[in-house]
Amino acid sequence: MNKVLIINSSVRNEKSHSRKLTQLFEENWKAKNPSDIFTYREVRLKQIPAINEKWIASAFVKPENRTEENQSGVELSDKLIKEFKEHDIYILGTPMYNWSIPSGLKSYIDQLMRINETWKFRSGQPDGDYVGLLKNKKMFILSSRGDTGYEENEKNEHMNFQTTYLKFVFGIMGIKDISIISLDNEEFGGEIFENSKKIIYQRIEQI
Repeated sequence: MNKVLIINSSVRNEKSHSRKLTQLFEENWKAKNPSDIFTYREVRLKQIPAINEKWIASAFVKPENRTEENQSGVELSDKLIKEFKEHDIYILGTPMYNWSIPSGLKSYIDQLMRINETWKFRSGQPDGDYVGLLKNKKMFILSSRGDTGYEENEKNEHMNFQTTYLKFVFGIMGIKDISIISLDNEEFGGEIFENSKKIIYQRIEQI
């Protein structure tokens, strides 16, 4: 039995294509793994607050040295990290906004990216040698994008700050088993987009 965390980040609800991808993935996964447990984390319709000065003042103090006042700065962060660590598989649905990710998803990642919680420096000193603290995790990134050509060696690869960033930042936390499934051509609509949906929906159903 696995614990599966579904993370949605689109500013749209019913009209969101990334949400349709996570829904399809969930239905497919449940049919094949009926004993798995699902949890849902909304990071945009229920906005995750951005980190602030109070958060910084708390996050870089060892837990045993925190006062009641600065502990409150990471109260939500602690909750989100605990939830994240408790799960085995992550299903992350994200649209591409301006070649990057939604602001709510960035805020969520900032809340998770905590030294000595999800990553650390190998030597204990700031030396650029990062070690992820999450082990044996699996992530599926389900992205939706208006244009196409964002994959490796394609014409818009240099503009993809969405899935490349997500793979990098979650990799720093220790998640190395990451699969990316991207639905392209939304802006074109019509037959081009419908063909893209057929291909991606089939890929999800075959997982």
